[in-house]
Amino acid sequence: MKKYTSLGELIIDFRSLNNTSQADLAAKFDVDIRTIIRWEKNETLLKPDKEEEMVNITFIPYQVIRNLNAPVSIPIYYDFDLRKYSLSELSNELPDPNWMKSKMEYGTERLRAIKHDSDIEDIIKCSLVQKHISKPIRKDLIYKAIEFLPELNLIIFDTSGYYSGHCVFFPLSQKTYQKIRNKTLKEEDLSEHNFVNYKNEETPVFYAYDINADCNENIYYITGAIMKFLKELSNKKHLFASYTSRHDTYEINEKLGATMVWEDKQEQAKIKSKAPPRLYEHNFTAFLESK
Repeated sequence: MKKYTSLGELIIDFRSLNNTSQADLAAKFDVDIRTIIRWEKNETLLKPDKEEEMVNITFIPYQVIRNLNAPVSIPIYYDFDLRKYSLSELSNELPDPNWMKSKMEYGTERLRAIKHDSDIEDIIKCSLVQKHISKPIRKDLIYKAIEFLPELNLIIFDTSGYYSGHCVFFPLSQKTYQKIRNKTLKEEDLSEHNFVNYKNEETPVFYAYDINADCNENIYYITGAIMKFLKELSNKKHLFASYTSRHDTYEINEKLGATMVWEDKQEQAKIKSKAPPRLYEHNFTAFLESK
């Protein structure tokens, strides 16, 4: 993560990473280009209504903008590739899975089931930050996943009500999952016909299409909800599978004892990702029931 001490530095990096000119950004905010220049030089702060516009236009977490858009800015760490922030260098690393397991009963009202079009629009926007996701997932597919598996299709907001993360899971049959495992079916080609009622499956597959959060606290709440669901599941022969290019999730998968099925270095070069997309799988029963 990069440490930011001013809003101007953040805006300059956003424009550079997105090949956006000052004029283009001014047009999106409906302001004069001189306003953008003043923001970047830290000569003026954003007004409250422009803070909200900044969140919507840049999709940078509200907490990052709020910290830096202050008379005395509060330094913050941020990673544009992961859309993740940290308040200090010490809290950059992901929490230990065993610690998360011990605290999984601690929930938050900020986490709830996905249910609105606006929820799904934020999820799609965030999903496309992931290098391995090549095209937007269809809204109807998410709604069908919610219908089959509401317990694991969740969204979380920050204390100000702004989108902060989500998890989207697909309940798949073993037959469908094996096609993904064997690389004869891409996740972008999945349809609602591939979904099953996990309660009727001998070995249900909970396929994590995307798990994302803008800070470790929200990752903890999402992961805790997933762990709690799997621990309370009566069928202990479940399979958890996840295809990801997020390098920060590799370590947590490995600490959980997940098996890396394959990694695709050719795809890594194609999508210019920091890490190769990997497919992980695991049954978490032993981990969740261990002391």
